Amino acid sequence: MLFRNFFGHLRTVTRHRHTVMRHCFKAGIFRRGLLHDLSKFSPTEFIPGVLYYQGDRSPNEREREVLGYSRAWMHHKGRNRHHFEYWTDYSTVTKRLEPVRMPDQYLFEMFCDRVAASKIYMGENYTDRSPLEYFLRAKHDRIIEKTTAARLEYLLRMLADKGEDYTFRFIRRQVRRGRCK
Repeated sequence: MLFRNFFGHLRTVTRHRHTVMRHCFKAGIFRRGLLHDLSKFSPTEFIPGVLYYQGDRSPNEREREVLGYSRAWMHHKGRNRHHFEYWTDYSTVTKRLEPVRMPDQYLFEMFCDRVAASKIYMGENYTDRSPLEYFLRAKHDRIIEKTTAARLEYLLRMLADKGEDYTFRFIRRQVRRGRCK
């Protein structure tokens, strides 16, 4: 079982990373593609990934069910700026942890990540609407800065309505215009 989980998780992580890389390259954010999710190969993330591997959803979900939290996820979100959960800080106004706006290069990488995750976990059931539908299911439950959420939803709707080629071309134009500084 552990042997099967090891290779299953390794295959899933590798396929996901390579899919995100291809998407980032299409989007014109080459560096983000090369650096994407390298922390998943650290022991803190990889070992729980093997232990809680199921093949059809993130092992972090299962780790949460078992432990009440996911140590792997906390490690991952704290090191990978393409997750909106990374972008929180204490507000001097509210004196609470609040979401802050995500810079464009990480927003574009997050888009690529969400499309790739949908493709990997949904397999042949994937459509260009899948990432949008996933996003909308928990739209009101997320703690994400409102402009970041609106811009991500805009890209996901563009993907659903106009397809991958159009959407990646749109992102590439944004990158060329210097939106990734």
